[in-house]
Amino acid sequence: MAKLTKKGVDALKEPGRYGDGDGLHLLISKTGSKSWMVRTVVQGKRTDIGLGGVKTVSLAEARVTAAETRRLARQGLDPRAARKRATETPTFEEAARTVHETIKPNWREGGVHVRHWIASLEHDVFPKIGSKSISDITSADVLSVLTPIWFQKPETARRVRQRIRQVMQWAKGSGFYEAENPVDTASGSLPRHIQQGVRHLAAMPYQDVPGFMARLTERDSISARALAFTVLTAARSGEARGARWEEFDLEKAVWTLPEARMKMRRDHRIPLSKAALQIVRDMRGLDNELVFPGQKRGRPMTDVSLSKALRRMKVEDATVHGFRTSFRTWAAERTNIPREVAEHALAHSVGSAVERAYARSDLFERRRELMDCWANFCLPQRADVVELWA
Repeated sequence: MAKLTKKGVDALKEPGRYGDGDGLHLLISKTGSKSWMVRTVVQGKRTDIGLGGVKTVSLAEARVTAAETRRLARQGLDPRAARKRATETPTFEEAARTVHETIKPNWREGGVHVRHWIASLEHDVFPKIGSKSISDITSADVLSVLTPIWFQKPETARRVRQRIRQVMQWAKGSGFYEAENPVDTASGSLPRHIQQGVRHLAAMPYQDVPGFMARLTERDSISARALAFTVLTAARSGEARGARWEEFDLEKAVWTLPEARMKMRRDHRIPLSKAALQIVRDMRGLDNELVFPGQKRGRPMTDVSLSKALRRMKVEDATVHGFRTSFRTWAAERTNIPREVAEHALAHSVGSAVERAYARSDLFERRRELMDCWANFCLPQRADVVELWA
């Protein structure tokens, strides 16, 4: 059988079937439209499979597709199902965003993972392999992402690697990827990081906190007030920045964080000292939902807002989270409060699972005494504070 040519395909007008060899045929309908079809045996049954019209599929492309179709058929697969999967297969970015939406409900509301998980991929992964089909991702692709940041940003690189692995594992489980997870293959080609000692976040010595707070209360800004509130409550930055009016009972001076916003996934009550309570009252009227609103309407302050407040005060050797350490050290060295009370104030788990099963009190009243003492220590000149920002 003579092979078809491009000119021959263009010249043919008579309706019918014209063979090119190896099962590939050109079909011309009574209306004059031209399309490609390959005849092969699929799972023991002779089958005709359309490959597309001549206007969109060239003769050369039709030959390649026909050969691939016959190859899949010889392996006992259904080429039609394979083609359908190919058209439905997401890109890496599409798959990653699907995974992100799937796992987001497992994270606490406002937690850094919700934003950082996808942001790290947007910054370091999507520009390189985001548009590539998830089924075509290789270990070389993974290395192209990780190698530039492996030593430059080791912690970020490790997290990105884990997140790519999670996306590829989802693809494998969803039927879009059949081979071994390429991250596992690529990991063997990455040099080992030298193990570093644990580095704790820098904390201000508790002896310096009163002087710092005196300077802080001279600054009239939302970030300054949010930072002062964070220090006085010994809360995590995200918990304070995301504080909502519905969480506060101002009459009883109690702030109740719901489990969705807590790292330990349980409700946490915080007794408010006079100073902390006054800060909250001073924030009324700025936003209907958020106590410390950010610059974008309806959004809380960003995680760098409080850090910038520190930097503006020329504080270089301390972090916002470190004030929890300042509080804990002060409680241990300057009070006789039991360890469990101080740990509950930080929303830490105390004791074994069995001990926690029996010790169900959150020691709230003891913690109220502790937080009042902490506020008086932080603001000794304003122990009976009426207005921090007069």
